[in-house]
Amino acid sequence: MLNNIGLPGILLIAVVVLVLFGRGKISSLMGEVGKGITSFKKGISEGSKELEDDEEKSAESARDVTPKSEKDKV
Repeated sequence: MLNNIGLPGILLIAVVVLVLFGRGKISSLMGEVGKGITSFKKGISEGSKELEDDEEKSAESARDVTPKSEKDKV
């Protein structure tokens, strides 16, 4: 059903949406969508940074703590 819309149908839908909501409402809605996308990207980058920090901390905690005198006894 939706694959038969075409360009005239999309333009008609756009005009109806513009008439119902008005230009100001649509532009503010798109601004909120943009802020949401920016916030999502920021959260993803912070999450990956936290994972990298956790990996570095776990690598530091896994170091060899055997006393030097015991290492020589191989």
